[in-house]
Amino acid sequence: MAACVEKKINSDEQEWILEPLCFPEQPATDIGTNSSSHHDMEVVTCVLCSHSAPLSEKDRLLKHLVLVHKLVIADVKLIADFPKYMEYWKNRISEQPITDFCSVIKTNSQGPVEKQEHYFLLCDVLPEDRVLREHLQQKRLEEILEQQQRERDDDSFQRICMFCNDEFNGNRSSLLNHMAREHSFSVGLPDNIVYCVEFLDHLQSKLDNLQCLYCEKTFRDKTTLKDHMRKKQHRRINGNNSEYDCFYIINYLELGKTWEEVQSEDDREMEDEDDDWSDWQAHPVCAVCLFCEQQSESMEKIYTHMEETHGFDLHKLKTELNLRFYQQVKLVNYIRREIHQCRCYGCQEKFGSKPEVIRHVMEAGHVMQLPETSTWDQPQYYFPTYENDALLCALSDSDSESEHTGPWRDVPVIAEDISNLKVLKQTSVLSHLLKNTDRENGS
Repeated sequence: MAACVEKKINSDEQEWILEPLCFPEQPATDIGTNSSSHHDMEVVTCVLCSHSAPLSEKDRLLKHLVLVHKLVIADVKLIADFPKYMEYWKNRISEQPITDFCSVIKTNSQGPVEKQEHYFLLCDVLPEDRVLREHLQQKRLEEILEQQQRERDDDSFQRICMFCNDEFNGNRSSLLNHMAREHSFSVGLPDNIVYCVEFLDHLQSKLDNLQCLYCEKTFRDKTTLKDHMRKKQHRRINGNNSEYDCFYIINYLELGKTWEEVQSEDDREMEDEDDDWSDWQAHPVCAVCLFCEQQSESMEKIYTHMEETHGFDLHKLKTELNLRFYQQVKLVNYIRREIHQCRCYGCQEKFGSKPEVIRHVMEAGHVMQLPETSTWDQPQYYFPTYENDALLCALSDSDSESEHTGPWRDVPVIAEDISNLKVLKQTSVLSHLLKNTDRENGS
């Protein structure tokens, strides 16, 4: 039986998306991942059966939960101690039915009964789960603070500077302060850093691979790399690169919050009433085409590109099908997911690669061919296929012309600052109820 399940998992390698995908930016890592190999080899057991896997193969275990038990654990990356989390819920689910703890999601709700499936969602909406996550977070914070204190007190630190041949012995702060003072390279205050040796090893490996520490471009030799980092003022790390998060104490302070969120909250508390926003600049967000890698900061350009290059007209579909906002969201997420899984969203034919399915969609004329509404108008497509999908932000409700053709066309819209309440009184449900009550009392 185990062999059959294993075979099914391998055969469905592209069929399951355990977490939202992400368009290429910076590689993501789990905050607070311990770099020691013994931690990665810790065995984690499924909460519903005896299946187990090393912590380093956590994604494989999550896939097992989805395929075999239809159980999804939300925000796995925010769980501080995944083995302890799984152990706790294994004990609890052995005592009570899983439905006592999980939300139940029915897929294909409008389709035939035989095609409907029930999935179980375990998330921190459940108070018990929230308390567990906070407890594990607090325990991890205590361990991190203890680790940091050991590093602060350690006088056996020994290392050569990454930018010169000077050797430093004693406390780690001597090297960090030297790099900041002599080479204008600062990673922050020593007291804010944890796992310092691993951090420096990581930075050294990038330099050994002739990679800039800030923009991460690769150069042909060390001299060119040094000139680039000096001239471009790239002697610093990229604060938006999440692979550095595990080396800073601030990322362990609050459950589910990164250093940027914690810092922004601190900044808001320090704001004055007369803040000057004159130098504020918005960071542009790029939308990505549904069918290729084309990106643009202008949503209209992306719409035009999809229509002229691929023959896909989202505005036309919205008008013809009278799609509401959330239906458009589900449609975009559906198309994204089908193409990611190398399947034509029009005819459901499977292909070996993404370019092949795109070629088929174009050649077969399936670009504007959608399946039955019940296929894609499903609850699971509320969730984005790509978590940074800016195209979703450009969607809007139906045009004003179609808004007046729906079942709500006769409902009056009352402004909040209306001074004449005559319309409100005439259409008030309470008014009708009072009239009916008067008639009954009179009779």
